[in-house]
Amino acid sequence: MSRLAPRVMRRVSGIDHRPQQSSMIVSATSIDGELMRRVITEIIGVPLVASLLLLATAPLAAHTPPKHARLFFIGLDDGSVVESPVRVRMGIEGFGITPAGTTGKRRHQAGHHHLLVDVDQLPDMSQPIPADAQHLHYDNGETEVLLQLSPGRHTLQLLLGDEDHEPQEPPLISKKITITVR
Repeated sequence: MSRLAPRVMRRVSGIDHRPQQSSMIVSATSIDGELMRRVITEIIGVPLVASLLLLATAPLAAHTPPKHARLFFIGLDDGSVVESPVRVRMGIEGFGITPAGTTGKRRHQAGHHHLLVDVDQLPDMSQPIPADAQHLHYDNGETEVLLQLSPGRHTLQLLLGDEDHEPQEPPLISKKITITVR
């Protein structure tokens, strides 16, 4: 039994004062904060604050791409003049591509492409990315598509979504480009 145990035993209500392996019922009013922290540290072997920090930050880091991660278009530049169908190749560095609905650890290190076509305002980043003619989902992890576009000017932008089609935190998004279709 540790050197802390006798002091704890005197302040614990309703237990046998003999050393034993059993759960203890501690009166919240009988132990001050510092002593409680020391008791919990001794019982579980890890400082309570560190444990709480790990628990609190795990969900935040789960879908967080590294700072150097980026999305970009391959072979399609801002100001390009193209013909329909437009070959759109989607690139990513520093993070992975995986199909929507992926489970396990891999889902925390990857996502799937969403192509935003002629979108003036980005979607709400705290909600799933809409699925419509302007928000195209590539659920199977596609990185290339032939896109039918009408003649004229169009904007394109990539946004990575997680297994539930929600943007990562912070969002991984490409630069918006403008192309002209002949």
